[in-house]
Amino acid sequence: MFGHRIRNRLAVAPMTRVSASGDGFATDRMKDYYREYARGGFAIVITEGVYTDEDASQGYDRQPGIANRRQANSWAPIATAISDHGSLAIMQLMHAGALSQRQEAARIIAPSAVPPLGEMMPAYGGSDPYRLPSAMTKTDLAQVRKGFVTAARRARDAGFHGVEIHAANGYLLDQFITEYTNRRDDEYGGPVSARIRYPAEIVAAVRDSSPDDFVVGVRVSEAKVNDFDHRWGGKSEAETTFAALAEAGASYIHVAGEGRGFRESSTDKREPLTTMARRMTGLPVIANGGLHDPDLADDVIRDEHADLIAIGRAALATPDWPRRIANGERIVPFENGMISPSASIQNTDAWFARQRAHGVHGDR
Repeated sequence: MFGHRIRNRLAVAPMTRVSASGDGFATDRMKDYYREYARGGFAIVITEGVYTDEDASQGYDRQPGIANRRQANSWAPIATAISDHGSLAIMQLMHAGALSQRQEAARIIAPSAVPPLGEMMPAYGGSDPYRLPSAMTKTDLAQVRKGFVTAARRARDAGFHGVEIHAANGYLLDQFITEYTNRRDDEYGGPVSARIRYPAEIVAAVRDSSPDDFVVGVRVSEAKVNDFDHRWGGKSEAETTFAALAEAGASYIHVAGEGRGFRESSTDKREPLTTMARRMTGLPVIANGGLHDPDLADDVIRDEHADLIAIGRAALATPDWPRRIANGERIVPFENGMISPSASIQNTDAWFARQRAHGVHGDR
């Protein structure tokens, strides 16, 4: 699939873990964390969102970056750990845009100077209203584009099989796609055919600068981390979005659930977004959202709604989920305490340590 042999149709969805060093380096604990998924049988391991430049892309304190050579070098052992267990290593590249939670950030940029809805997320270290971003200039557009291209090259040099361009969940590239956060009056604003232009340019720039066998996926979503109720403007808008990303050279399209399960997007009269993406583009499509139910996941693949299934919190609770499902073994259910008071790996470790001390969940 997308030029690589994979052992099954299961991927680890990207999950923010705010567990890097203070200067954005990936750590030994992160290496072990990602290796667990590969060893547990996931065919594809997609990392958390990794920031792309040292200007305004970082969203959270202790978010890992690949904005310089030293940060890139810290990722090499992780790529090796994933690959050594037979899985594809995909790095998600992310620019937070207006949803940056870093109060000390010198600049916060977005398509337009529009205050984000809601407040910062405590799970990722935030507690205040979002800051008002500055509208991106032509120079900003060029620099952010270059940041994605350079970050992808660094990921490739670190040993990753590909990257996933994060254009979902309310972050910068999604802010271009979304009408109420994109009020530009240039070629990047207005109808969806213009709003999708900049994300498509990012995908095309990364694709054009990468070898043919390097995966360049893209993740999209209707809802956002700060707006679970948002929906695209109908079938035509979705088709235009998918077609533009395919034309830009995307290797796959990953449709994120963000706050709702696959059943929710499939039970109304519309064609499920993943099905539409497959029909419009002919590309492999990854479905995400409540697909930890093996029967539902099987239905999604068998009924050709998607080509692969990505699970997040269920994988966090049971890193060897594919192996356990195949063997009929017990699955550890996800609990919110696993990511409390923040979503760090350390807090998940502490939760399991407490469970073991009480004689439960000791076989994780």
